[in-house]
Amino acid sequence: MVDKDMALTFSVRNNPGVYALLVGSGVSRGAEIPTGWDVIEDLIRKVAEADGEDPGPEPAEWYRDEYDDEPRYDDLLEQLAPSKEDRQSLLKSYFEPTDEEREKGIKTPSQAHENIAWLVKQGYIQVIVTTNFDRLLEQALEEKGVTPTVIAKPSDAEGVAPLAHSEAVILKVNGDYKASTLKNTTGELDSYDPEIERLIEQVLDEYGLIVCGWSGEWDSALRDLILSAENRRYSMYWASYSGL
Repeated sequence: MVDKDMALTFSVRNNPGVYALLVGSGVSRGAEIPTGWDVIEDLIRKVAEADGEDPGPEPAEWYRDEYDDEPRYDDLLEQLAPSKEDRQSLLKSYFEPTDEEREKGIKTPSQAHENIAWLVKQGYIQVIVTTNFDRLLEQALEEKGVTPTVIAKPSDAEGVAPLAHSEAVILKVNGDYKASTLKNTTGELDSYDPEIERLIEQVLDEYGLIVCGWSGEWDSALRDLILSAENRRYSMYWASYSGL
């Protein structure tokens, strides 16, 4: 009997461009990039320190008790960095390596990013959907000589060329760290802007899907779109710790 690894290899190799990738924070974790929630918790610690407080081991709980509100990425940024320039400087430390980190291979494209870039360069993968804020996929692709079309906000999606006509597309459903707004909290992850949702639905309708490094736990709107997809033209594969 053919195992799932062999079936996926056969499908991707014999149907180049038919499968899309859905990449989550697990892929970038190997490059020591923090998850969105890691960033929120660290921002809460900074807010607490500015107030002379100790948030303890559960920063989010401290924030809820202190402010009687859910910790939101945009609210925290506004408290810590009121101007756009301040925000970009603050976020840079989470996603861009220092010279020392770069020498150690921290916050730079990992083997996983390089392998994905190879698949794109060879024409096996054309569309990548990611919940990540970082730019490691873009960097890995550019190192292979591929300039991707990056869709990180609704205005990027307006008038974009058909997915099948692009050499490579990265759909960043939760935004990019250099953007002024990101989807991070439970409420923010409950829905997408119509233009972004339309593209997600198109991917789910027209492509097979290979999921890697994504738990499906927090991104409720994305999870619901996957579960409600009416057409299953091609198979869906989900990489987990125990196998495929």
